[in-house]
Amino acid sequence: MGTRDDSDEAYVVGLCNQVLGETALIQHKFDWLLGDPGTGGRRAKLPVDAYWPGHQLVVEYRELQHDQPMPHFDKPDRLTVSGVHRGEQRALYDARRDTEIPAHGLRLIVIRSADLDADGRGRLRRNRETDLAALKRVLARNSDEDRVTDAFRTWLLVEGWTPVDPTDRWTDLEAVRGDERLICEAKGRTSEKGIDADIAYGQLLRRMTSSLEPHTRYALVVPSSSVKAVERVPAHVRKLLRIDVYEVTDDDVVRQLPA
Repeated sequence: MGTRDDSDEAYVVGLCNQVLGETALIQHKFDWLLGDPGTGGRRAKLPVDAYWPGHQLVVEYRELQHDQPMPHFDKPDRLTVSGVHRGEQRALYDARRDTEIPAHGLRLIVIRSADLDADGRGRLRRNRETDLAALKRVLARNSDEDRVTDAFRTWLLVEGWTPVDPTDRWTDLEAVRGDERLICEAKGRTSEKGIDADIAYGQLLRRMTSSLEPHTRYALVVPSSSVKAVERVPAHVRKLLRIDVYEVTDDDVVRQLPA
């Protein structure tokens, strides 16, 4: 019998680690994600398949038993604490994850075998190249600003930064590394590059509420198409304001522009 380490779920999570540049917390449990109460009233914490704290992302890999009746898994003659058999409880708890995870500010992505290279029984053929390409599409965000933000978050993790909850709720991304703190504003592709650049600088200025914190810097993160627009603010002014500009290329490479 296979182990969790060689399961399709572990294979998928490993590929997601590669795409995201961060190692997931496997079978992570949140204090607020709970099952139904048992006979003594205790509610067990429900695990999630994988959680990437730096990306504020949860991935659930749902095999065929999550979507169709399977007596082997469902055990219809045995009731759970929820008063239903395992198949119905699985659907109940999946729905709870679908509701509670986004409600607590995390991004949830559900991946199924049909999203990858699988046979008719839902077993993955483990074609890494094909599956990696598919997962990059599945994990991608909808807007270009999301793409820029995610690429920069991944770069921060590689550079030893730890994303944290922003001090200001409107901040796109905030990260710490030792005594250093970086407050980031990200922009995606736009037809109004100059206007968006001016807005971004204004947004960073509003984040500068702490007088001359020596270890805090500010980052303006933009796609390659907006670099000229953000460079209209002279380098010496950006240096005085401790604003660093980062370019995210079309293939998600991050470069810091010279001051």
